Amino acid sequence: MPFVTVQNQRIHYSEHRQDLSGRRLPLVLVHGAGGTLFHWPPGLRRLPDHDVYALDLPGHGRSQGPGRDDVGAYADCVRAWADAVGLARFVLGGHSMGGAIAQMFGLRYPKRLAGLVLVGTGARLRVHPSILQRIQTDKEGVAQQLVEWAHGARASAGQKRQYLQHVLAVDTEVMLGDWQACDRFDVMDQLGQLSVPTLIIAGSQDQMTPVKYARTLAEQIPDADLTVIEGAGHMMMLEQALLVTTAITGFLDRLRR
Repeated sequence: MPFVTVQNQRIHYSEHRQDLSGRRLPLVLVHGAGGTLFHWPPGLRRLPDHDVYALDLPGHGRSQGPGRDDVGAYADCVRAWADAVGLARFVLGGHSMGGAIAQMFGLRYPKRLAGLVLVGTGARLRVHPSILQRIQTDKEGVAQQLVEWAHGARASAGQKRQYLQHVLAVDTEVMLGDWQACDRFDVMDQLGQLSVPTLIIAGSQDQMTPVKYARTLAEQIPDADLTVIEGAGHMMMLEQALLVTTAITGFLDRLRR
């Protein structure tokens, strides 16, 4: 997996290039708070006949820190990354905080986007006060709580263990910055300005970003479709990878160049 220097930091990302026809738009995937590019399922990161990129945001995974504490700053970093790798126009997908980043990117740089994929996210992402209060003094306890909040009933024990490992591996200050960024994020009054086709995916058992958040997005974004994955929690793209990948593939097929 390659690296590129962006804003004086080495950013790690995966690159899967299989669009031999040149007719499909690249897909760029951005993970959520405390995540890595591996929070996207392999089948989506390696989608046949498509060009797909997935980033480790600054301070996450194998990318150099520091992280950011503002969604707009992360969106600017994604734009700088796209410039560095030569992506002029693409579909941007984001999960949770990554979905907030995608919305902000769409508001700031609409001409760079052909579409948005918003997974398990909302236009406002208030964070439970206990997370912000305890993350620096009881990181393991917060991580254990997040495991329960982030998964639906169908999630396997292995998926939960892997999620816990990923959360604990993130630097505490980076994690705090992510949650602060989410807590400050609010574009409720700007959703009507998102001007590209948008796919919204929600999990029916998502406790962190409930389906009502997705319905608000679908009602306020002018060209939006909503897909609800029954029985899925916040980490729906790993819990029910095939259904999420199928939904995104169908959306991409409608957005040919």
